[in-house]
Amino acid sequence: MVQIPVYAFTGFLDSGKTKFIQQTLEDPRFNTGERTLLLVFEEGEEEYDLSTYPSQNVYLEVLDQQTVTTKQLQKLAKQYKAQRVVAELNGMQLVGDLYSRFPEDWVVAQEVVFADATTFITYNANMRSLVMDKLVGGQMVVFNRLEPGEDTMELHKLVRAANRRMDILYDYTDGTTQFDEIEDPLPFDINAPVIQIKDEDYALWYRDVTEEPQKYAGKTVEFKAQVALLRRKQDGMFGPGRFVMTCCADDIQFCGVPCAYDRISELESRSWIMLKATIRAERHPIYAGEIGPVLTALSVTPAVPAEQDVCTF
Repeated sequence: MVQIPVYAFTGFLDSGKTKFIQQTLEDPRFNTGERTLLLVFEEGEEEYDLSTYPSQNVYLEVLDQQTVTTKQLQKLAKQYKAQRVVAELNGMQLVGDLYSRFPEDWVVAQEVVFADATTFITYNANMRSLVMDKLVGGQMVVFNRLEPGEDTMELHKLVRAANRRMDILYDYTDGTTQFDEIEDPLPFDINAPVIQIKDEDYALWYRDVTEEPQKYAGKTVEFKAQVALLRRKQDGMFGPGRFVMTCCADDIQFCGVPCAYDRISELESRSWIMLKATIRAERHPIYAGEIGPVLTALSVTPAVPAEQDVCTF
């Protein structure tokens, strides 16, 4: 099956998506003749001018992100013999909801988020779930309309709360741009003989170890967790972890790591334990075929519950 790459551009209204896509499709380095299906799910004040493109193999379709179906998208791709898709998404809709309706042969190659730096903090205060939805899966966020010398720390922290690996680009009003180079030291020492994870730091550790499991391979960790008993207990594995909230109560989920232990029968579901374990980086069914952290318990002892039942970033 030939895959069709999708270049997705997300962000709220008037954040600069249309202008950037227009300039990108005008660039002969990006537009070299590939048959491109340009999907617009949000109409702003700016309009696309297809006449300026070096290749005329760009086909514009305006769709409703709430109602578009997989069959509609398949039909358009076939109609235009699309070799790739460029999509401007509606900032008031969830990204993942649209992705779930993409045809099977559509693969998101890149997701870039555009944000008006003068309004983004307000959006986050009033519509945090929509803001986090844009940041969690993106490869890069572009903050525009920044004044030269303006403090970017609040924007930096907001992005890093959602995505530690996302590139951050600041686009200033004087025409200059600069990538974010602020380093975020982890609140625990990964080079210590035993990595001690404080209760309030579990969410950060979980995200870091699942994003970069190889970094932790061969190390020993100790943290407080709740017991999650896996369905196949005969495999000698359980899932110690914590409930984590990314942005709001609606997205609370249990984030656990598979752990080998030879006394699982002694464990009680949802009980609190202090776990000391070694870390391996390998494939496990919980990671859907990808490499992730897998623990081997060195010691498991009863523990008092954490002060906060749900941890955050």
